[in-house]
Formats: sequence, C-alpha cells, structure tokens
Amino acid sequence: MICHVRSLGLSGISGYEVLVECYITNGLPAFEIVGLPDAAVKEARERVRAAVKNSGFKFPVSRITCNLAPAGTKKSGTVYDLPILLGILAATGLCKLPKERSAFLGELSLEGYVRPLPGVLPMALAAKEQGIEALYVPAENAPEATLAQGLRVYPVRDVAQLVAHLRGEAPIEPQTPWEPKEKQKSILDYCDVKGQENAKRALEVAAAGSHNILLVGPPGSGKSMLSKRLPSILPDMTREESLEATKIRSVLGLLPSDDPLVRERPFRAPHHTISTAGLAGGGSNPKPGEVSLAHKGVLFLDELPEFRKETLEVLRQPLEDGVVTISRVNGAVSYPSDLMLVCAMNPCKCGWYGDPSGRCTCSKASVDAYLSRISGPLLDRIDMIVEVAAVDFENLRRRTPAEPSEEIKKRVDKARARQIARFGESTTQCNARMTPAQMRTICTLDENCTQLMKEAFDALRLTARSYDRILRVARTIADLDGSEEIEMQHLAEAIRYRTFQLGDQ
Repeated sequence: MICHVRSLGLSGISGYEVLVECYITNGLPAFEIVGLPDAAVKEARERVRAAVKNSGFKFPVSRITCNLAPAGTKKSGTVYDLPILLGILAATGLCKLPKERSAFLGELSLEGYVRPLPGVLPMALAAKEQGIEALYVPAENAPEATLAQGLRVYPVRDVAQLVAHLRGEAPIEPQTPWEPKEKQKSILDYCDVKGQENAKRALEVAAAGSHNILLVGPPGSGKSMLSKRLPSILPDMTREESLEATKIRSVLGLLPSDDPLVRERPFRAPHHTISTAGLAGGGSNPKPGEVSLAHKGVLFLDELPEFRKETLEVLRQPLEDGVVTISRVNGAVSYPSDLMLVCAMNPCKCGWYGDPSGRCTCSKASVDAYLSRISGPLLDRIDMIVEVAAVDFENLRRRTPAEPSEEIKKRVDKARARQIARFGESTTQCNARMTPAQMRTICTLDENCTQLMKEAFDALRLTARSYDRILRVARTIADLDGSEEIEMQHLAEAIRYRTFQLGDQ
C-alpha cells in the first residue's frame, strides 16, 4: 500500500513543499529512505521505529520504502520524522490523513514526543503560498508558525495525541495566533553620553540614511558607547522587515517560544576572533552568519584592524549587494544581508597616534602596518569616517543630561519618512540603497554645489564609489534639514565625513 503525506523543507531561509511517499509491501523486512537524504534524515528510521512502538502501535514487519520528493533535492535535518511515521501508520490503516490540504513537521523522540525544530516560520510561509490549509507542528513551534497568518496551526505534543486527533477521538485545538506584548524601552540612551556632539551628529545622519560609518579615536573616547546606543535612534521595524529578520533566527533555532517575532532592529557585535564562515555564513550544510543575523539592523565591528584581513574582505560583496551567496558542491544558497555597518578602531596599536599629549610610542612604519590591515576597497564602502576625540574634563564633570535618544529618533523618523515617500513603490527604502538611476534624479546639484564637489573630488582623490556615497549622505543631511534640494551646507557636511584620512593626523 502507498500513502502520501505533505511536509516541507528548507533551502536557505525559504521553504519548499516536500511530498513523503510511503510504500509498504511484502518481502524481507527493510526500511529505506530515499530522495537524497543526509545522515540525520536516514537516522529517522530508528527514531520512527522506536516512536511507533513506544506510542502503543505495532510497527509493520514488511518492506518499507519512503521517498522524499522532489528526489533530486538534498534533504537535511529531522523535520521529516513525523510525516514518515504518519505515512507508515496511514499506510497500515492505523489512522487516516485529513481531507483538507495538510502538512506535518516534527522531530521525534524515542518515546514518541514531538520535539521543536529550527526553521518553522519560513516553512509555514511556504505552506501558505502552496495553498496548505492546516499545518501540524511541534507544540513549542506553534506560536512561531502562526506568524505566517492564514493557516490553521495545530500544536502536537506526541504521536498518541496526533493519532487520536486524526481518528476524531480527541481533536486538537488550533493554536491561537501569537500577539506581541508591549516592548520594554531600551536602557541604552544617548543622554548618558557626555560631549561627543560631532560623533552624535554623524550617527544621527548614518541612522537616517542607513549609511555605513567608521569611528576613529583613542581608547576611552566613547566609540563603543556611542555605537551600542545606535539602535535606540533607528526607525521602528515594519512587519515585513520583522518577518525577514525572524526567518533568519528561525533557521538557526534562536527564537524563544514565548516571543517569536523580532521587533527591534538587530545589533550584532561579533568578537574579532570570528572566522570567515562565522561572519559571512557557511558550513557543509550552509547556515547564516553574522552579516545575515544583522539584516535590517546593525553589524558592529569593534577594534576593526584586529579582525583577520581575509575575514573582513568577505564583507565587500554583502555590503554592495545586500545579499551573501554561499556556494557548495550540492548547490548555492543566498542569505539577505541588508545591514548598516558600524566600525570602531584606534588610530594605531597603542591608540594615541596624533594625540596632542604626545603619548603615542608607535613608529610611522608601525602605524602604517596597523592601518594596512583594512583594505582600500573596504574603506571605500564606508560612507562616513568620523574622528572621536578624547572627552575633556569639563564635559565629564557636567551633570546636565545630554539630548535623549527619543528626541534624536524623532528627527530620524521624519527623515526616513521623507525617503520612503520619495521612493514610492520602489524596493528602495533609504538613501544608502539608492540605485544609480534614482541618484540621477534625486541627487542633482546646482552650479555652486557642482564646483564644490569637483574641488573635493580632486583634492581628496575620490573614487567613483566615494563620489556616489558623498551624494547619498548629502541627500540624507538635506532630508534631516527638511530640504527638497541638496544645498551647499548639506554637501559640505557630507564631504567633511570623507576628509578624515587614516594615518594622516
């Protein structure tokens, strides 16, 4: 007898439909799983056999063949345990499959319990697209699956409960759609930062246009403190952005069951010892890296020159394209990486190069060697380079709080709203992602601005990419100022964010 059970699989952060075909026939007892299964899928044979017996059912002493279609796509993970078991039970007449279009997901324990899985949200979204009406998932994953909306999600605790439901003996109540709770206000606020008005202004501009920024200054000047408070002034996430960020964490199994939706912009700060695969993603079964976990948020690289040079170089393509592609023998997967890169570094190994106190003990050759760890092409992809000077005593002793993040965020929100209205139906949502065609109409310069830009281009020996990035930053400054056109003061400030040269203080 043959039985078909719908399930789902993962490719990158996208789901696709998998049909589990179970065929039971006479012959020497055997249990085979075909359809390019990996080791975890093949091991489902033992989990399914034990789960069937420990749930009070008889495992058929027959020849069992389970095919996972499409057979030409590699299958991985433990997601197919439950549909394989269900196919065997249905083929032997121990239960009936639902009449409505249904799909089943779940890893089995040897006792017959259904364990949670990574990647349930992208598979639930794929099920909705495929017209599936009911989705049976592990109970812990049920709140996450309801984020797909438009599906009846059934939380399954164990095999016995599912079989009783399918027989009509004890129906399972569909999961109530998850509703977000009130968010707690961030405790990191710019009112705690004393002085550094220039750096705060630069970060406000960066937040308004989602521009990449590099902070350079001596130890203790507040570079990390400023950077860690950046999420407090970023625009709120839309539902589409939240779902994209949530799908990435779902694939990695990082979602808490009680709060499965990412509602705050991610802030990722990996240590400088991170590997290339850890930053960009990879592995034999590719997984997202830090650049993808920072999607729609901030990737903060502290002590930038301490990262391995080959690790930093993998950022070049994701920063330019907003996506990272990982190729393996079995195929290629793409993960989104639309992020805002924020970096911090000392000007030299000891950290005091160029300081008026004269404390620096580094030679010119040592400084050059330290800064050479950051390649020109990577620096060219950073929109703003800002000097963060040491805080003086008068600013430190000041008791009056600085401007809070809430006030800065209001200005950022207004500027971002202008950008969204300007781009209309386009996929572009911020100035940093403007296409060349959009720049030709949005970033026009009058005669005086054109002359200033020409002088800066020649004096700073800018590249074409740097030229475009200055125009994008100038457009953001104009948006913060509420101006329809880029004016001289907007362009001058944008150029100033490119005049700081590493090693030339």
